[in-house]
Amino acid sequence: MIQEIAPAAEVTAPAPPHVLLVCFPSQGNVNPMLRLAKRLAVKGLLVTCCTTSGVSAQLLAATSSSASGVVVSSGVDGVRVGSGRIRFEFLDDHGNEKADLLRYLETSAPAAFAELLERQAEAGRPVACVVGTPFVPWAVDVAAAAGVRAAVLWVQSCAVFSLYYHYAHGLVEFFPSDSERDQDARVQLPGLPPLSAAEVPSYLLPSSPYKMYADVIVSQLRNIDRASWVLVNSFAKLEPDVLAALPGVTPRPPQLIPVGPLIELDEDGGEVRGDLIKAADDCVGWLDAQAPRSVVYASVGSIVVLSAEEAAEMAHGLASTGRPFLWVVRPDTRPLLPEGFVDTVADRGMVVPWSPQESVLAHASTACFLTHCGWNSTLETVAAGVPVVAFPYWGDQCTDAKFLVDEFRMGVRLRAPLRREAVREAVDAAVAGPEADAMLSSAKTWSAVARAAMAPGGSSDRHVQAFVDEITRACGK
Repeated sequence: MIQEIAPAAEVTAPAPPHVLLVCFPSQGNVNPMLRLAKRLAVKGLLVTCCTTSGVSAQLLAATSSSASGVVVSSGVDGVRVGSGRIRFEFLDDHGNEKADLLRYLETSAPAAFAELLERQAEAGRPVACVVGTPFVPWAVDVAAAAGVRAAVLWVQSCAVFSLYYHYAHGLVEFFPSDSERDQDARVQLPGLPPLSAAEVPSYLLPSSPYKMYADVIVSQLRNIDRASWVLVNSFAKLEPDVLAALPGVTPRPPQLIPVGPLIELDEDGGEVRGDLIKAADDCVGWLDAQAPRSVVYASVGSIVVLSAEEAAEMAHGLASTGRPFLWVVRPDTRPLLPEGFVDTVADRGMVVPWSPQESVLAHASTACFLTHCGWNSTLETVAAGVPVVAFPYWGDQCTDAKFLVDEFRMGVRLRAPLRREAVREAVDAAVAGPEADAMLSSAKTWSAVARAAMAPGGSSDRHVQAFVDEITRACGK
C-alpha cells in the first residue's frame, strides 16, 4: 500500500520591515525623501512616503501612469523598487494655503500622523521606524509616543546643521542688532570657515522676516535626541572638517550619518518621481541640438520669487551672454518677463516652467548652472560636475553658495542687486574666464567623489545598508 504524502505547507516569506518617511510638502523636502525611499526599498524594505494632501495630485501625476494606481491603492503594498516597495499616504491638510498650512502642521498634523501609524498596524504592516525631516519636528515625538523608533533626515548640509545647532543651544550669537550689516564681522565655528552675515542661513539674522522657519528647525534640534539616527544628505568627503568637529561640541550633538548625495541613480524606481511642477518634455532634445559645453542652464528653484525688475534683469542678462540658454521660469514668474522676450530669443534660448534638472546637468552641452544654491540643486550640480554661477536668495542657500565658490572651488558669485551686466560677466567667468578651466576640473573631481560615495560599497551606500540592517535586526527578520 502506497502511503499518501500530504503536500508541503506553503512557506510564506516574512513581511519586510516597514519604514515611514514624512516630510514638509515642498520640492526641497519631497525630493530627498523620495530618493532615500528608493535607497531603502532597493535594499528590501517596505517604504511609505507621507506628506500633506495638498501636493498629492502633483506627486501622483509625476509618477508614471503604469504605477500610479498601485501607489495609492490601500490594498496593495506599492510599487516594486529593487527587492522592496514604495507606497504613499497623505495627511489631509484641507487645502490650506501656506500660512494655514504651517498652522495645520503645528496643531493638527501630529494627531493625524499618530492615527496614520495606528492604521498601518491595523492593516498588517506595523511601522518599524519613522523618518522625519526638519520641518515636521513632531514626527519623532509621535513615533516615541507610539513606541516606534525614529530617525531624522537632515535635508541641508552638515555645515548648516552645525550653525543651527549652535544657535539652538545658545552657543554662539549671530550678528546681534545692526552688526549684521558690518561686512568685516565674522562668526567662527569648529570645522567651518569664518562666515560673514551674508554667508550664514539668513533665517538666523535679526532682520529676517522668516524667523518662523528658524523656529521650526530649532524645535527639531531641541528634540533630536529622541531620534535613534540622524541621516544627512551629504557625503563624508564633502564636509570632513565639520563632521570631525561636531563630536567635540558641548552639549554633544548626535552623530550625523551621511547618506548622500541623494540624487537619481541608474536603478529601479524611476517611475516614482517627486516633481511638483511638470517638467517640459523637450528639454533634453533641445540640448541634443546644442554644441558641447555651450548652454547656460538657469533655475532659482521652486520657492524663490523674483521681482519684476529681477526677472527682467535676468532675462536681458542671459540674452546678452550670446550663448544658448535653458531657463526655468515657473508659471507664477512668467508674467514678469519682458514683453515678447520668449519669441525674441527663440533662436537660442529655451524658457520652460520646469526641467528634468539632473538630466539637464548631466548633458554634455551644459556649460554652467546659474543656481539659487538650494542644497538639492547644490548636490545635483556637484554630482554632475558642472561649474556654477551662485545666486543665493535666503535661508541655507547663503551658506551653500559660500561652500560652492570658496570651499569646493567650482563657481563664481552673482551678487544682489541683480543686474544684467553682472549676469553676463558671471557667466563669462564661469565658462571662459581665467579660472574657468580650474573650476571645471574641480567640479569634475567632486563629481567622481560624489558618485563613488553613492555607488555600491561606497561610504554613503554602506551607511544606508547599516541603517537597513539595524532596523531589520530590531524587527527580528
